[in-house]
Amino acid sequence: MQALKARVENGRLRLDEPTDLPDGKEVAVVVVEDDGLSDSDRAQLLKMIDESFADDAAGDVESFSKVIADLRAQL
Repeated sequence: MQALKARVENGRLRLDEPTDLPDGKEVAVVVVEDDGLSDSDRAQLLKMIDESFADDAAGDVESFSKVIADLRAQL
């Protein structure tokens, strides 16, 4: 997943930066009204999300089921 920032211009979305997505690629758009984050908090969150995708691509992750099972075992 890749987070992209866009603005509405004349009723159309315009990306603020170039992308390497192929022509014709369909994307999902989520409108964020106010997430309550400061610019620095949002930048940190997006950095952490990018890092987690890199971890996943490198296979450096645990399954959600295992994490839940480990937490339940601690109760």
